[in-house]
Amino acid sequence: MPHQTGFEEAMAAPTLRVHIFSDGANLQDMLRARDSGIIRGFTTNPTLMAKAGLTDYRAFARQVLDAITDLPVSFEVFDDEFAEMERQAREIAGWGRNVNVKIPITNTRGESSIPLIRRLCDAGVKLNVTAILPKAQLDALHAVLRPDDDVILSIFAGRIADTGRDPVPLMRDAVAQFRDRPGARILWASPREVLNVFQADACGCHIITCTPDLMGKLALHGKDLAEYSLDTVKMFRNDAVKAGFRL
Repeated sequence: MPHQTGFEEAMAAPTLRVHIFSDGANLQDMLRARDSGIIRGFTTNPTLMAKAGLTDYRAFARQVLDAITDLPVSFEVFDDEFAEMERQAREIAGWGRNVNVKIPITNTRGESSIPLIRRLCDAGVKLNVTAILPKAQLDALHAVLRPDDDVILSIFAGRIADTGRDPVPLMRDAVAQFRDRPGARILWASPREVLNVFQADACGCHIITCTPDLMGKLALHGKDLAEYSLDTVKMFRNDAVKAGFRL
């Protein structure tokens, strides 16, 4: 049974310029997100799909695209050889006009995907370049992308933060760097907390991905801290009672 996502409560969140894309691989959650009116697109990846217990990649994608026709959906290639990546990318792109094909910035050997990205852009494939972290990768992309290339640049700000670095300067600089590439949209990937949504908005990012759980937390925006403190105390007390703790 799908878990509760909190999308309805998140409707109370303030208006943001940044577009929120739902990140996951549960079809029912995706449909609830679509129906909420909050979400402006969807992303998934092989890791999320595997965790969801999916075994037929193509069949799942077809189910999603049959149901979601008016919002962008990103599906990722998963081979490690560039020739096969390209074949997969072209097939995935043919699944629907609202599809962005996710291409990792390198393969597992650290070899750059830039030549493949350029070929696919030349073929008119809409891309989502994923797993971007260091600025050097952004510089390489800027050097080859053209103003009319339709590309989402997924910068993993959450993973940057996991290393103890503040991702905000990089994200702000990326928005400025690609201003002369209007077809390129900067995506704040792997957010860890609601604050990241507002940071992405302040940086001028075009998109941020949110899991259903994080979407539900948007309803906490502006919550009175004294009230939140009391809620927390009640949670601790109720959990102790339910567990039957005795001293």
